[in-house]
Amino acid sequence: MGPYKTITILLYKYYGLMYIYTLPYWGSMKDRALKNFLRDIEEIIKYSSEKDEKSIEKFKKILMEIKEEKGINIVADYTEYNPLHLGHKHCLNRGKKKGLFISVLPGPLERSGRGIPYLVDRYIRAEMAIRAGVDIVVEGPPMGIMGSGQYMKCIVKMFHTIGVDVIPRGYIRDSKMEKIVDLINKGYHISVKPYNISCIETGEFICEKLETDNYVIASLSNTIYKLNKKYNLNFNPKFLFVERLEGISGSKIREWIFKGKFQEIGDMVPETTLEVLEKYSGGDIESIILRRFEDRILETVNEYPLEKYVPKHIAEILEKNRPYKSVEEIRKTIPQGFSKHFKERIVSMLECRIERDIISEYIKNYPPKIKILSINQDIL
Repeated sequence: MGPYKTITILLYKYYGLMYIYTLPYWGSMKDRALKNFLRDIEEIIKYSSEKDEKSIEKFKKILMEIKEEKGINIVADYTEYNPLHLGHKHCLNRGKKKGLFISVLPGPLERSGRGIPYLVDRYIRAEMAIRAGVDIVVEGPPMGIMGSGQYMKCIVKMFHTIGVDVIPRGYIRDSKMEKIVDLINKGYHISVKPYNISCIETGEFICEKLETDNYVIASLSNTIYKLNKKYNLNFNPKFLFVERLEGISGSKIREWIFKGKFQEIGDMVPETTLEVLEKYSGGDIESIILRRFEDRILETVNEYPLEKYVPKHIAEILEKNRPYKSVEEIRKTIPQGFSKHFKERIVSMLECRIERDIISEYIKNYPPKIKILSINQDIL
């Protein structure tokens, strides 16, 4: 715990920022994870109506001072680092050549864009990022309980708030994406609709569908355009397009880590990621792996009025088929959605038990604060 304690003291000394946590890694993993989960719920509810302007202004001031002193850009990406692999490292290395690199790391509730628990918590993932070369890691929005459009709004609002100049993003090269890259580099924006990807400014039809990584870029461009128009932001960051490395599979990496076979992933993750995993697991990977709180999910679905937490038609279907004895029964009852991750996101909504109206207000209020998860002391 020595390194974490030292970093916290330095952050307070140089920045005076609040909401910097150092969590002890002892005791029951399940108890610790549940405590953090419940704390996250309380903070989301609190910050649906409150804003810590002091933390935001102090952070912006720090970035402005660094930018002016070193004459560099603010570079930021949003990545889960679940875990951090060589594809992330490749994009990070390219981004760092353009300036100070900030990672916006989704953290609260510890549920991924797929709606399932992250491999390990955000504090471990943040350390992976710093060890790999990120300069500052700040906490992003609770990805697992939001739709992709909602999450993208939060990311763009965070980027605008901290004054991002450059956004590095990995992409898969193909003719459709090359067209999108060319259009974005010219200052145009992409419209993303079902089976209709087009240029907003020219009206040019590009394609019906995109690869997932490429779709994310198009969606980000679309959200920047919409929020600029709605709030008159005048936010026009440059994109840095980084071709994705072949032969790296996040799913395979997680599969081998679950089995504790770190030697199988040495060609897909940087050595620093393995060092961080070994540091916190101490040879027992189960001690740091995050799991669902299944008792809480069953309690919600069997005993609570569900329309507060999930869409009305889903609530009606789930309530009609009560009681449930397992989370798998719940998954089977939830109908298919537009996204392949829809069912797991619904399960996460039942798990966190935050009213949908509160989540909407939280998104409107985003970012309510700036919380640093970790920092490279060399930038001080």
